[in-house]
Amino acid sequence: MWALGFLLRFLAMQPVAQVDSTGTWCYDSQDPECGPTHWKELAPACGGPAQSPINIDLRLVQRDYTLEPFIFQGYDKAPLDPWTLENNGHTVLLQVSSGQQNCPGIRGAGLPSPGYRLLQLHFHWGSPGHKGSEHSLDQKHGSMEMHMVHMNTKYRDLREAQRHPDGLAVLAVLLVISQTFHLGPSHLWKQTHTEPQSLSHWNSLQEEDRDNTNFSAIVSALKNLSLPGVSVNLTSTFPLASLLPSAVGLLRYYRYSGSLTTPGCEPAVLWTVFENTVPIGRAQVAQFQTIPQTGPPGLHPRPLVDNLRPQQPLGGRRVLASPGASLRSSVSTLPCLHLALLGLGVGLRLWQGP
Repeated sequence: MWALGFLLRFLAMQPVAQVDSTGTWCYDSQDPECGPTHWKELAPACGGPAQSPINIDLRLVQRDYTLEPFIFQGYDKAPLDPWTLENNGHTVLLQVSSGQQNCPGIRGAGLPSPGYRLLQLHFHWGSPGHKGSEHSLDQKHGSMEMHMVHMNTKYRDLREAQRHPDGLAVLAVLLVISQTFHLGPSHLWKQTHTEPQSLSHWNSLQEEDRDNTNFSAIVSALKNLSLPGVSVNLTSTFPLASLLPSAVGLLRYYRYSGSLTTPGCEPAVLWTVFENTVPIGRAQVAQFQTIPQTGPPGLHPRPLVDNLRPQQPLGGRRVLASPGASLRSSVSTLPCLHLALLGLGVGLRLWQGP
């Protein structure tokens, strides 16, 4: 009886192990037959509650004054140990050194003690001309999204951490194509979204797309990731803080409990989604869109695009806002203004008399 029970438990574990080790899952852009709607068949947690990513509705977030500033360790210096950049067939992944002493980490910001150490960072992107971030703020997406994955230091390894709701902490940064608009010889206007409609009719408008040099080491190495499974050592490292929002931007973030956005979708992640975006060049985004994806054996691999999981229901979860993050009132000010003016008119008529 004991042997039979062990066998049944072993067989029940096989789909999850298969997802993690052999990569039998995919995105719809690769093959709808193994896309996100089928992930729960391979990893049951993918069909469960508390899943990610989500849209963050700024009308529903709640201010939390315990979400203090982050304390970053090892983010301000370029490490001596080399980094490995990998094309795993589903994303581009930067593996950092796993050494305990000099490994970058985070604490504070309402995260459980003692803290979290960085394991890796990776990217999500869309197809040319389409949204590329998994999370959104009021349905506004980025061109790409960067995830910095940290593990709680009280757990021995990733497998153990994934079994606990505080096991992982992921920093999500929306990357947005940077555009610089020159309005005549002495004017410069810059934004990191799309061209405003009010400027679209200006014939003198010239758009200049600029790369973000902080991503140059990663982007320049992408051309060497010629096949899924290939990895390369970066020729140079850099301070990881250079990939994050500014010091002020690091104070503006949203927090919720969710899951990994790939199988097995374990609900073990404390998500931090920064409000402030980070610019990236259009040509840099296009370089990510040339990365070869996992495909059928013997066929020339196609470029990997739209490596995004569809957004998941929030359910009964709360999204918390740091003291510096933006909120949006759920009540429009226009009806209130209309009522105020109506009341003023009634008051004037009553004052004037018949």
